[in-house]
Amino acid sequence: MRRLLHPNASHVADTLIARGHHGVIITQPTPTHTAEEAADALGVDVGAIVKSLVFQLDDDPVLLLVSGSHQVNLDKTGTRLEGVLTRAPAEMVRHATGQPIGGVAPIGHPTNLQTYVDNALDEFPELWAAAGHPNTVFRTTFTELLRITAGLAIDVD
Repeated sequence: MRRLLHPNASHVADTLIARGHHGVIITQPTPTHTAEEAADALGVDVGAIVKSLVFQLDDDPVLLLVSGSHQVNLDKTGTRLEGVLTRAPAEMVRHATGQPIGGVAPIGHPTNLQTYVDNALDEFPELWAAAGHPNTVFRTTFTELLRITAGLAIDVD
């Protein structure tokens, strides 16, 4: 029986392909809402999971792609980004990404989000990121993630 991708995941696959990525999306049998759940399902280190987190930098939404083993230090990271960094409200996340929390992909958003990538992700040869829905993921690398998102590498702790 053929399973169709969720429309969000299909859009992410198309965006990946347009940016030179293979575009393969893996659908898990059950949703993985946290980095720990995703790591368990994939059999990888939690640090190799890319958390796509929307924050507000002053008044603008920004996307931080963070290692699953890291928490963002709002004060230090905000200082690095030369502004005040706060968590974005759920409605802003949905509006900025068009994707549900727990399944936000690094790409495929209706808005052009400035993107920052956690340097800690460079420790892993293979990374896994959500693909627009809580039970979909795709494989990438640190270098490829920087390229496909036009992101800037930073420290988040």
